[in-house]
Amino acid sequence: MTHTSKPDAPSEPDDSQPLTPDDLAPRLYEVFAVLGPLYRRVSRKVELNEPIEGLSIGVRAVLDLLRAQGPLTVPQMGRAQALSRQFVQRMVNEAAAHGLVEAVANPAHQRSSLIRLTDDGRTAIDAVITRESALLKRVGGDLTGADVERCVRVLTRMLEVFEDVDVN
Repeated sequence: MTHTSKPDAPSEPDDSQPLTPDDLAPRLYEVFAVLGPLYRRVSRKVELNEPIEGLSIGVRAVLDLLRAQGPLTVPQMGRAQALSRQFVQRMVNEAAAHGLVEAVANPAHQRSSLIRLTDDGRTAIDAVITRESALLKRVGGDLTGADVERCVRVLTRMLEVFEDVDVN
């Protein structure tokens, strides 16, 4: 019986090992290439639903942040969302004019009030989240919890690189 050996096939990259910076950078550009259009499409979808829900994308972002983190100051919201304090203040003013948020005393800082959701604000953002969740269920496919965890990990690491960017 004779044994013939096959020529060695090119080795597959080991996906379990960290990429070198030279290999990582072009792969992260692939993430940016998807993230930009995705963000713009999601923003457009929110804008198209504004007449139905009455929430601009900026107000929606403020309400969602307060829903997730509880009462915050305007500067805290700006830092959390990488938005200027002035823009966040305008969104808070718009939300307050519609009775969706209210300013309350801040025991840690007398001059910077905490902004919190009103009952109407919670109802509004809960309705938006419910509608958006129904839309996100359509993603489907074979994605796993680990896939989503890795995606969030990658995006968080990318965000950390740009932490020092001044948004004001």
